Amino acid sequence: MFFFKNYKTIIIVVVLLAAALIMLSYNFKKASNSGFIRKIVLEVAAPVQNVLNASVKSVGDAWLRYIFLVGLEDENKNLKKKINELKADLILYQEGYLEAERLKKLLSIKDDYDYHLISARVIGREQAALSKTVLINKGTAHGLKADMPVLAKPGLIGRVVDVSWHAAKVLLLIDESSNIDATVQRSRVQGIIHGAGSRGCVLKYVSKAQDVKENDVIVSSGIGGIFPKGLMLGVVSQVDRQETGLFLKIKVAPSIDFSKLEEVSVLASDDEDEGE
Repeated sequence: MFFFKNYKTIIIVVVLLAAALIMLSYNFKKASNSGFIRKIVLEVAAPVQNVLNASVKSVGDAWLRYIFLVGLEDENKNLKKKINELKADLILYQEGYLEAERLKKLLSIKDDYDYHLISARVIGREQAALSKTVLINKGTAHGLKADMPVLAKPGLIGRVVDVSWHAAKVLLLIDESSNIDATVQRSRVQGIIHGAGSRGCVLKYVSKAQDVKENDVIVSSGIGGIFPKGLMLGVVSQVDRQETGLFLKIKVAPSIDFSKLEEVSVLASDDEDEGE
C-alpha cells in the first residue's frame, strides 16, 4: 500500500501507455480500414508519452541535483577544514607578533636606564591574600641577585627577593610587605609606596599640607640604593583628606596590569657585573 501511494502517478502513466501500445499494435494487425481508430490511438498516446518523458526528465534532473549537492557538501567540508587550519596558523602568527612587540618594549628599557638588561619570562604566580609574587625563569646562572629591580613597560613591578640557579622570585610592588621610596612627579612631594594587595598601592607619609592630586604620576625617588630614580610606579587614583590624622590617604593605581604579566626585565648595574 505504501509503495502504491508513493508511485501512484507513475503506475497510472505506465498503465495508460501500455493500453495505448496494445491498442496500436492490435490495429496494425487488422487489414481493415481502421485509419480513424489509429489516429485516436496516436492522439491518446502522444500526451501520455509527453507525461512519461516529463516524469523521466524530472527524475533525472532531481538525481543530477542530488549529485551536485553531494559534491557541494564535500567541497564545503574541505573548505571549512582549510579555513580552520588557516585560522590556527593566523593565531600562531598573531601570538608571535604580540610577543615580539612585548620583547621590543622590554629591550627599549635599555635606552632609558643605564643598566645591564636581563630578560626573563614569568613561569609562576603566587596570588595569595597578602603575598603577591611571581616566579621567573632566570637565576644566578644568568647573573641575577637578590634586590635587583624588575621592570615591565612602562615601569617598575618589584624586586628580586629569592634566587636559585635557574629561577628567581620577584616581590611585586603590590605585595603588602613591599615599600618603595617614591616621588610625586609634578610637585616633587616625597612618600613611601606601600603594597595593598588586590587594592593596588597607597602612598604613605604625605602630610595634608602637601600638593597631591588625582592623576598625578608617582615615580621612584632613587633613595635607598635599590631602585633607580624616575621609574614609573603608578598614578594617583584617589586623595582622601580625612579629618583625623596628620597624613593624606592616597590610593595609587599601579602602572602595570599584573594579571597580564608575561615577560620582564631585570636590571643589573655594570658595577655588579664587574664585581663578579
